[in-house]
Amino acid sequence: MSRSIIATEQAPAAIGPYSQAVRAGSTVYFSGQIPLDPATGNLVDGDISAQTRRVFDNLAAVAQAAGGSLTQIVRVGIYVTDLANFAAVNAVMAEYFKQPYPARSTIEVSALPKAAQVEVDAIMVLD
Repeated sequence: MSRSIIATEQAPAAIGPYSQAVRAGSTVYFSGQIPLDPATGNLVDGDISAQTRRVFDNLAAVAQAAGGSLTQIVRVGIYVTDLANFAAVNAVMAEYFKQPYPARSTIEVSALPKAAQVEVDAIMVLD
């Protein structure tokens, strides 16, 4: 099976030895996105809601670069440094996704790169 690398300047560049996303067949596997501004590479200022919006905006940009959109995402993995932010993250996710929602896991972690409060990875299936 062939693989193609997905990259866009509309989302932050990878900060390590990985790709923003990889397409294998009709499936696109997204690397985790943290709330970095793609123009500056800096962590966005703000609360968990602002950070979560930036993450989903970044994921949307990568989805578009792959020829899809958030509506084609079938699975989301969310990592937060404080599960007390669960409701706020849910509220923002509801701004970006409509029913039928993708499958999802939410996991509390001790730390994320660049002191981010949230990171999200995803899997998308293109029609």
